[in-house]
Amino acid sequence: MSASEIAAGYAFTGPALDLGALLWGGACLPDAPIRVPLAVLNRHGLVAGATGTGKTKTLQLIAEQLSAQGVPVFLADVKGDLSGIAEPGASNPKVASRAAEVGQRWAPAGFPAEFYALGGLGHGIPVRATVTGFGPVLLAKVLQLNRTQEESLGLIFHYADRKGLELVDLKDLRAVVAFLTSDEGRGELKDIGGVPAATAGVILRTLTVFEAQGAADFFGEPEFDTGELLRTADDGRGIVSVLELPAVQDRPQLFSTFLMWLLADLFHDLPEVGDIERPKLVFFFDEAHLLFDGASRAFLEALTRTVRLIRSKGAGVFFVTQTPKDVPADVLAQLGNRVQHALRAFTPDDQKALRATVKTFPDSAYDLEELLTRMGTGEAVVTVLDENGAPTPVAATRLRAPASLMGPVDAAALDQAVRASALSERYAQAVDRESAYERLAAARGPAEAPDRAGGADRPSGGPKADRRRLAEPEPSLAEQVVHSGVFKSLARSVGTQIGREITRSLFGTARRRR
Repeated sequence: MSASEIAAGYAFTGPALDLGALLWGGACLPDAPIRVPLAVLNRHGLVAGATGTGKTKTLQLIAEQLSAQGVPVFLADVKGDLSGIAEPGASNPKVASRAAEVGQRWAPAGFPAEFYALGGLGHGIPVRATVTGFGPVLLAKVLQLNRTQEESLGLIFHYADRKGLELVDLKDLRAVVAFLTSDEGRGELKDIGGVPAATAGVILRTLTVFEAQGAADFFGEPEFDTGELLRTADDGRGIVSVLELPAVQDRPQLFSTFLMWLLADLFHDLPEVGDIERPKLVFFFDEAHLLFDGASRAFLEALTRTVRLIRSKGAGVFFVTQTPKDVPADVLAQLGNRVQHALRAFTPDDQKALRATVKTFPDSAYDLEELLTRMGTGEAVVTVLDENGAPTPVAATRLRAPASLMGPVDAAALDQAVRASALSERYAQAVDRESAYERLAAARGPAEAPDRAGGADRPSGGPKADRRRLAEPEPSLAEQVVHSGVFKSLARSVGTQIGREITRSLFGTARRRR
């Protein structure tokens, strides 16, 4: 195959993103642009390569072009260097040289961005989820529970859903687990197998450790509405949502699983749209190998189905990692667009990973095993889907330079952007309202204790009512829970999560009515 034949495979007629220029015979050919059609970016993708080969700049390049085309983007900023997308880049000899080599008319530009932080740890608008919204499958993943413990956790969530005990934060979940293993609550799950005391003990211990690591900040209200990620700016450009993660780099299981919650929540809220001209959202999953490490079979199956099905809802998912082997084969098969940066082959394991990577590409005119070890920073092997959904020829590519700042913005400027956001007032302040913990605690108190949910459920009446209460036997804890304010409020909560058993998605995350 010749250079002209490869270039012809990227000559699309519709809107497309410019990735760079073809490398052939040791030369860069600026008249042979390598592009990816906008319409196929909901077919998902993979950006891979060794550390320092330019993966982050590739994300930035793709994200800013999507924004310019009116497509919202979500970026997980693990290292803290993607915030620069909001500021215009600075010209320098290296940028000018790269632009000349690839035929790029480079001009500095910043893009509309919102900055988020998990639980407010770090610079950004706090992103929180309720324990109920997060669901048992994802929580089992982040707690590293085994299959039996995961199934027991699912039963606990099922019970809380059925009884209207809202699990807002971690203390709510601990309270329900403790109740179900108490003398009063042990019989509640007898008809569906129950929760063994040993398993409950493991769950309680892991929750305690999890909370001690600071995880309590991530669970609570107000719960983040993932619909915020689908917004566009007043000028029609897509908003780039940057989740700042440097403050939680030492908790990779947590942030990778939280990203999966964001995707799962979007999945069951987006309507089916089929093939559309441009994606509704493109989601970049950095450090993707962390998502799959130690994952249960149920988790991997749910993830594979989510990736497969979310395409028809107009959302694209790009996994960013070092080698394709970091991604399970069933997920990798769903990734139609590939940007593979250089790999290193210093050890036998490296050599094995290199050969496995080469096998994931279509036949090409290149010796990929050699090429992938000698490419420079900002160069990659590319194959994408064309406008008909067929793979394009494999193309060695020198990538364009991003137009935005290639590095983090100043911390003071970042804080100012967060304070100026219209979303800050909505999510900045945590709320601790009455939920399962408070209701179970109230049930253990005197029967005549006022209900914190409101005055409608407070006992009333004079001495006669007091004598009647004294004459009646005190109900058991289970009876008190069943007859507490949470259940009396069912009639007042039609259309909310309380008052119905919560419908759950593939990942066990709760469906929300917006």
